[in-house]
Amino acid sequence: MIRYPVDVDTRVSPNLSLLIDSRVNDPDAEQPVTLVTVRTFIAGLLPSALDEVERLHHFDMDASLLDELDVLIEEYGGDALAIDFVRSDASEALTRAIEAVVDDENRENPPTLGTVREAITGGLTAKLVGDGVLEDDEDDTLLAEIDALIRRHGVDALAEEFIRYE
Repeated sequence: MIRYPVDVDTRVSPNLSLLIDSRVNDPDAEQPVTLVTVRTFIAGLLPSALDEVERLHHFDMDASLLDELDVLIEEYGGDALAIDFVRSDASEALTRAIEAVVDDENRENPPTLGTVREAITGGLTAKLVGDGVLEDDEDDTLLAEIDALIRRHGVDALAEEFIRYE
């Protein structure tokens, strides 16, 4: 197993990280999933009938993910395991949710990822949106994001370890 000198997952955008995570956790995916495997998947999403200018204009999200992957492939190689590039820190929105659970004065034990998931499914996001801590559209991906962290690190991982400090 190759160990990189820096946390390579910090060099990956949240969108690419979620996409890589979905490919890595796809039961039908070829194992092991590499950066080239993910690139091939994304390239397959772009309609081949469009010329390059139309692709970039209409599908800039997919194109930017391809550009980001190309940089990673150039630096780390196409056969690098994709799982190493899945972000292990929380998004800004999930960080706010974790902090809300951590700051709960009624809590006796440090919260785990499972505790945060329970809070999210129990209405925490609606409360945070109502309090103005989260925007309406930010709560849409919190459950998927916490589930991805749980799959990778386990339900009992301390939630504070995933707070993003920027």
